[in-house]
Amino acid sequence: MDPNRTIERRRSSLLLLRLLLVVLLWSGLALGTFSVGSSPHRVLHDLLSEEQLLEVEDLSLALLQGGRMGPLSLPPDLPDLDPECRELLLDFANSSAELTGCLVRGARPVRLCQTCYPLFQQVANKMDNISRAVGNSSESHSCARSLLMADRMQIVVILSEFFNSTWQKANCANCLTNKSEELSNSTVYFLNQFNHTLTCFENNLQGSTHSLQLRNYSEVCKNCREAYTTLSSLYGEMQKINERESKAEFGTHLCIDVEDAMNITRKLWSRTFNCSVLCRDTVPVIAVSVFILFLPVVFYLSSFLHSEQKKRKLILPKRLKSSTSFANIQENSN
Repeated sequence: MDPNRTIERRRSSLLLLRLLLVVLLWSGLALGTFSVGSSPHRVLHDLLSEEQLLEVEDLSLALLQGGRMGPLSLPPDLPDLDPECRELLLDFANSSAELTGCLVRGARPVRLCQTCYPLFQQVANKMDNISRAVGNSSESHSCARSLLMADRMQIVVILSEFFNSTWQKANCANCLTNKSEELSNSTVYFLNQFNHTLTCFENNLQGSTHSLQLRNYSEVCKNCREAYTTLSSLYGEMQKINERESKAEFGTHLCIDVEDAMNITRKLWSRTFNCSVLCRDTVPVIAVSVFILFLPVVFYLSSFLHSEQKKRKLILPKRLKSSTSFANIQENSN
């Protein structure tokens, strides 16, 4: 709205107010409603209702303040935003509100990255638009200075840092392509397999839907074993790829959507359905363990069977042989 037109309208309304008060006072005197020596406040009570009186008093205070109508206008010494800066601020506000709503709606179960990434990119673009509005000279009016550095709170900066921090903690970049324009192929495939596994769980549930303890989950464990195993293997492969690509970053996680989906599936499989899957690595581990345990037995047994047991033969000297034979002859003669 044009500020000159606003000032003219306010001046016109103030002039009409003055004329109205003069007419009311003059008509009261002409009709003899009150005497000339009556109190002005009593005069207004006679002519106006209580609600109208309060309104007149407020307008009178506005007249005493120099014609400024309270919150309808700002003091002339306060800085105002340019239309371009105000438009940038409103765009950022609307985008932030949409992103905030998306984050809250996708908090449980976690669907942050897969549903909110377009809105996050939109907020980031709005923030870039504000940041790029910095003037090259100190004389030029800068929207960035007005919106980002004009006060101690810096609300726009705080909101932008909150969104960036949330996005980094969720590690949503791991679910998206390099340019963060769409979900990666591995993420889409995993989410499809996740939905397929949940559908299998639902279709194979037996028993009353009102009593979880009385349900029979044998069909779930039997018919959904392959789907669950495929999902678990896919998650393991994604973890290996992520660790291989981010060796320099310790403790890097997959995006929160994938992790939460796998946690939900594992809780349903092991806790709710009480199912189990024989790990493929179990058989080789057992075989190697048994082989190691039997190695000492095999070693000692083979040593006993294949070693030659030789009797020790005592070879006596000739003198000892003759004396021994003579002693034997004497013993026989006796």
